Amino acid sequence: MPNLIYIVQIIVPVIMIAITFSLLQGELFITLKVCLLFLSMLTLIASISYIFSKKTFQNILVYIYHEVSGYSNIDSNFNKYVKRSSIKNVIFIVTIPMFIVTALLIALSGYSSIIKETGNLTYDFYNQELNSLDLPTQTEEDPLEVLSEALSKIEYKKAKVDSYFIIAPDGNITTSNGEELSIFFTKYMNDLSSTQPEKNRTYDFYGDDSQGVFRSVTINGKTWTIGIRYNLVSNTILIGLLSIFAVLFIVNIILLRYFANYIANEIKRVSDALLKIVENRNIDHSARLPVVSNDEIGDLVNAFNEIQDLTKNNINQIHNNQNMLIERERLASLGQLIGGIAHNLKTPIMSISGAAEGLTDLVTEYDKSIGDKDVTEQDHHDIAKDMTSWIEKIKTYTEYMSDVITAVKGQAVNFSSTSNIHFYMDELLKNIDILMKHELKNALVSLNLINNVPSSTYINGDINCLVQVINNMISNAIQSYNGKPNQKIDLILNVKNNNIIIQVKDYGPGIPKEVQEKLFKEMITTKGKNGTGLGLFVSYSTIKAHFNGDIKCDSDKTGTTFSIIIPLPKIDNSNKTDK
Repeated sequence: MPNLIYIVQIIVPVIMIAITFSLLQGELFITLKVCLLFLSMLTLIASISYIFSKKTFQNILVYIYHEVSGYSNIDSNFNKYVKRSSIKNVIFIVTIPMFIVTALLIALSGYSSIIKETGNLTYDFYNQELNSLDLPTQTEEDPLEVLSEALSKIEYKKAKVDSYFIIAPDGNITTSNGEELSIFFTKYMNDLSSTQPEKNRTYDFYGDDSQGVFRSVTINGKTWTIGIRYNLVSNTILIGLLSIFAVLFIVNIILLRYFANYIANEIKRVSDALLKIVENRNIDHSARLPVVSNDEIGDLVNAFNEIQDLTKNNINQIHNNQNMLIERERLASLGQLIGGIAHNLKTPIMSISGAAEGLTDLVTEYDKSIGDKDVTEQDHHDIAKDMTSWIEKIKTYTEYMSDVITAVKGQAVNFSSTSNIHFYMDELLKNIDILMKHELKNALVSLNLINNVPSSTYINGDINCLVQVINNMISNAIQSYNGKPNQKIDLILNVKNNNIIIQVKDYGPGIPKEVQEKLFKEMITTKGKNGTGLGLFVSYSTIKAHFNGDIKCDSDKTGTTFSIIIPLPKIDNSNKTDK
């Protein structure tokens, strides 16, 4: 807005003046000089107005910004509704008009001084020439011819421009160049010149650099007026001055443009670097901008470099704190997991203990039967069969315990320590069942498995990472019921568009919309002090980094579904997974 007001204040009045002079049929150079004079004055006034109005508008915008700073999109809306102006344009708008004003005022001031001095010298010269003419008071010849002959003998400074004039007693005017004297010229000569110090000096109308000197003579009893009309500045000189001004103006624009580009580019270096930080999360914060000047722009670049250093240090500290929180969360989950596993191991251990007692009894019985003639061969086979049965039970229990220990060992490693090998769905589901059985049993929640993926389907990656992600989602689903018993959770596996889709669905109260938008973008929890917000954030990062997959959330008041989408290996195994 200040820029528009600034331009209107200058252009509109000058255009109106030019149109007015055109309608009055004023001479071109007079119109030009008047327009230049008004242009310089209006530009000076508009420049002062621009500076104060810009300051006022800036204060208004600052006030409005602070008043509405609570709105999250204030900065984006500001750029949307406030027209952008380049700093180069601002420099041009302020500097070019001031150059024009300065040049025009200097030129007009010098022009005025030259005109005044030249006019005085010319007046003195022609006044002396007129007074030195020896004219008769009586003559039989035509007085007009006598006066014309006398005036033509004067040595004119500008023969092509200066001219003499003769005013007869009857008011008839004769000029040597055939041009008529302006009404203003004769009016000033007849009515105003007598009131001035130089009573025989006259001027043409304002804006015209023509002047005149005159003298009254009496011939044959009648008064004649003779004089010389002279131009102080020719149009050729004026055109030359304007040409010089135009050349200087163009040179000034070129130099100013170079200077404006330099300032704008230096500032743009910093702004581009800042925008790169905003648009790219993986920017190298160790990159520094070179300082090429010891001025305010250099201070700006130094400040940016210092911010880069501080940002790098802060990010490193955040990563360290984040890793510590993740490790603490992992260890806490592992501790809870081990507590459940200990309960799961109690049953097979007791069973193995019972089997060992059974074997001990059989061994004792067999030992007593040695040498007993009543013990038949069939009895020996029966004892061996019972011992084999107990050994099979012990083997089954030890295999289950081995699976439990393997699953726990896999969960004990850090997320960063992953192996990129393929695993099958049956192995994945077995680990989930082993690790979540105790937590589901304690919460009185059942896990409903809907597996539409053939057991031959496999995924490349670390099974432990995926188990941790799914277990975290099942734990969240259990907690969504807030301790209500006899609930269920669906674990659904499908293959679609060459992706494996693993869904964990609960029927709890759902997740608020504002929380859903932030689930995978930052550490956020709905559990108050009981949660760290690391679970889903880390899960999303794990699926992205280790499986090149994605996690989506769909939630309403009837429940929540988390979908893990993992691409199948590039080798086509569609034949293995098609129904």
